Amino acid sequence: MAAIHRRFLETDQTQCYAQDGQVIPCGNSGQDASCKKSRQSSVDHRFHVLDHVVADKFTGANWTRDANPAEFPMTWDEAQAYVVDMRERSAYGYGSWRLPSRALLFSLISHQQINPALPDGHPLDNVFPGYYWSADSCCRLPDQAWYVHLGGGRVHRGMKHGSYMLWPVSMGNVEIGDPGHNGKARFRTTGDTCIHDAHTGLIWSKDANPAGRPLAWQEALSVVDAFNREKLGGHHGWRLPNIRELESLVDLGAHSPALPTGHPFVNIQDAYWSATTSVYEPRYAWTLYTRDGIVGVGFKPGNNFFLWPVCNG
Repeated sequence: MAAIHRRFLETDQTQCYAQDGQVIPCGNSGQDASCKKSRQSSVDHRFHVLDHVVADKFTGANWTRDANPAEFPMTWDEAQAYVVDMRERSAYGYGSWRLPSRALLFSLISHQQINPALPDGHPLDNVFPGYYWSADSCCRLPDQAWYVHLGGGRVHRGMKHGSYMLWPVSMGNVEIGDPGHNGKARFRTTGDTCIHDAHTGLIWSKDANPAGRPLAWQEALSVVDAFNREKLGGHHGWRLPNIRELESLVDLGAHSPALPTGHPFVNIQDAYWSATTSVYEPRYAWTLYTRDGIVGVGFKPGNNFFLWPVCNG
């Protein structure tokens, strides 16, 4: 099984935020931006403009430089027909246009920029700060499909007869999303309390609710510190995962929970905190809803979400 590149597990978040949304020094806060990152910060190394097309060197995908070539929202079927027409006439010299997968569209999202939520300095034009269709249907509700909000970064699902924007893509050649449905091949139990993920290299707590109750965001960050003092599972590098790490667990071919079939985790809960603040509204942090795999937000002071600790393998 090919491992996912580390850059797809990191966000570009560079600031830390208090529970009231104010910017604070990162220090040892345990927040997303306080973690050491390897991701290249300059978009000059990622995007290459080829006239009407922009090549993404991270994924091998070619996007239309105009992020709204249809100009108007369309139903999911209309969007599919639009990219079929682009394929048939080899628009811009490419013959493999399609709607992007959810994972490919999510790979573009910035967690430090908004309106649009794309990396600072990107060369893409005419980005509409709203929802864009993906090619993926919802497993539990097949009359719905996944879309991604290019204004703030939410990942949700909606009825296929609804009208949203489309952004054609061609030639993605890097596996960044769901590697398959075989959780037994992907996950390996180490000791009694830890699970190694071969797809990402991360180590997760086998117990997906080690705190035993829902927590407020700041409390979740503090509880992780306690796990480190106790050396949970023999590790001392536990932390609250960022939103990309949490989302990497999602299997769009499954639901309730949307995790790979045969996964070894126990005590799966409905929704989890990430260490990543929503810069669209910094009093909120990014969350993962496990029933279908929605990426949403939670109000930081509310004790409505659970903690699923992770550490680097």
